[in-house]
Amino acid sequence: MGKSKDTPRGGWADWMADRALRGLIALALTLPLRSRLRIMGWAVRRVIAPLAGYRTRVLDNLAHVWPDLPEPERQRIADEVTENAGRTMIENYDVAGLLERMKDAPVSGDGLPEIERARAEGRPVLFVTGHYGNFEAPRAALVARGWRIGGLYRPMANPFFNEHYAANMHALSDPVFEQGRRGTMGLLKHIRGGGMGVLLFDVYSSDGTPIDFLGQPAPTLTSSAEIAVKTDALFVPFFGIRQPDGVSFEAVFEAPIPHGDPVEMMRAATRRLEARIEADPGQWFWIHRRWKPKRQAKRQRKRAAARMAP
Repeated sequence: MGKSKDTPRGGWADWMADRALRGLIALALTLPLRSRLRIMGWAVRRVIAPLAGYRTRVLDNLAHVWPDLPEPERQRIADEVTENAGRTMIENYDVAGLLERMKDAPVSGDGLPEIERARAEGRPVLFVTGHYGNFEAPRAALVARGWRIGGLYRPMANPFFNEHYAANMHALSDPVFEQGRRGTMGLLKHIRGGGMGVLLFDVYSSDGTPIDFLGQPAPTLTSSAEIAVKTDALFVPFFGIRQPDGVSFEAVFEAPIPHGDPVEMMRAATRRLEARIEADPGQWFWIHRRWKPKRQAKRQRKRAAARMAP
């Protein structure tokens, strides 16, 4: 029999990396919650992040936006970032457990009355957030209370890993769409029909509009704001804030951002995320290549040369 067209395509290195990760996840899920979180946090902080270069990337990003930050403080934040990354990963692979934990978790924020009113009226809601704390925790809190919230995700580079990563996102709440034209149209249709969805906006995109993020320009997609305007969806920033015990969360739903120019709406969303990061920088995913200053400078030089060409 020929291979299914849906069979993931990737090399042996991708397959081996995925098998190792699947084994680590399966082993961790056999442990009690607190032990599981502690071990996965330690494994990413002390083993995976240094070997994969993630810790170096965190330190470089911190130096890029906060060059005057003392070295001990940079190292402390890097520890917290990589620890949180490990905990978040294993939390999101225990969908039933996350839903159970979040069903009675504190839910707060100025946006709560408006999203409840929108739900009662059948008005769509588009939630936006960044990779802060655990970005799935607020969604899980609402799903555990009977809400249906879809989303759009960026596929992982490793196709074998992406297979179970995507399945896990579907398990929390459908519909979930893969990023791209088709996925965006699917989400747009869902929202336009009065649905609710989540979009993360803090990932570098070469097609994005440069918006200052922590004092440095970062290309940012405006598609989430454009969808909100097109569908008259409430545009609500939310955050899953990890508490000092390292286990529990508070889901905070902030006041909706008024509709207007999509770029200005994304600037407002960016300021909301900045405020959370400045309050507790260890909870944001500094591992991302959020700014890519060299690539941005190269693109600017090309654009300048094109404008000057006869």
